[in-house]
Amino acid sequence: MDAVAHFSQSYAEARVKFLAAARVRHLVVETHALPAHHGIEAEALAMDVALLGAPEAKGLLVLTSGMHGIEGYCGSGAQIALLQDAGFLRAVNDARVAVLFIHAVNPYGFSHGRRVNEDNADLNRNFRDFGQRAPVNAAYAEVHPWLLPASWPPPAEIEAKIAGWIAAHGERAYQAAVSGGQYAFPDGLFYGGAKPAWSNLTLRAVLRRHASMRERLGWIDFHTGLGPRGHGEKIWNGRNLAAEIARARNWWGADVTSIYDGTSSSAPLVGTCGNAAHEECRGVAYAGIALEYGTLPLPDVFQALRADHWLHNRPEAPAAQRMAIRQQMREAFYIGADDWKVQVHSQARDAAMKAVGHLAPHYA
Repeated sequence: MDAVAHFSQSYAEARVKFLAAARVRHLVVETHALPAHHGIEAEALAMDVALLGAPEAKGLLVLTSGMHGIEGYCGSGAQIALLQDAGFLRAVNDARVAVLFIHAVNPYGFSHGRRVNEDNADLNRNFRDFGQRAPVNAAYAEVHPWLLPASWPPPAEIEAKIAGWIAAHGERAYQAAVSGGQYAFPDGLFYGGAKPAWSNLTLRAVLRRHASMRERLGWIDFHTGLGPRGHGEKIWNGRNLAAEIARARNWWGADVTSIYDGTSSSAPLVGTCGNAAHEECRGVAYAGIALEYGTLPLPDVFQALRADHWLHNRPEAPAAQRMAIRQQMREAFYIGADDWKVQVHSQARDAAMKAVGHLAPHYA
């Protein structure tokens, strides 16, 4: 298979390719249109859902792309490739399972080249109980003023303050402070939102409709931006439940990492989407991972995110600076090189094939 051909250069192109691939397979597509917003090309925005395989199957694999908007380039390419992969399609049929493709969970971010959604919220920090008091991230509050200075690029004295904080607390503490999730600064990084986002509510409804009645549920959520270039880290996507983490490692291998035991390149997070599987599919045997592909070194990724949020807060920024920051974001979360795309595809296929095998009835 020519894996490279399945990747796209825009959300609009990715959506056309996904819908065409679903149409070739004669799949019915549910389109959930994002209200009141359009894409960067004035195109309609939507979360598109297609079910492959037997609707009544007891085992279901969910494949999601674009939870973090711009990271959808990676996940969309993997989804489209799998829809045209004869070996994968045959395995799904032989295992008597179903696969739910959820394309562009956060279509606004995908189209506009942002990791966050239309409310400047990090969707993968938004899956929390908003009836409860928001978690407090005191460390983020300390560094927030330095992350988004008045001018960009940041003045040397601002960068010196960040370097001093890191020297005092450590690189991992800085990563946790910035990326763990915060609910106090709506203009800031990794903001989890003030209410359940449209994508959160829509995804939950899709899970209730398609997954809540199954006996076995697998989930692969595609991400980029952490770890070595091209390596797909398999990060447990769920709550800190030993039996379910063990199930994930049985399915995908002992190298499944976890934010709960310090084995993951990710910092501990709050409000992640795995909560939706537990809450909307109670009683279903679950295993899920975020398949996280490395792009650039973490400091470069963080710098791109800082620039993106700075730009969002300053719509009057010059066009040339706006264009440069958008390109910086794209390179931080999507590598256009063919070898990277081949790595994405091969690891996505391997993970999906393993999940299908373990969702088959004989594993019940």
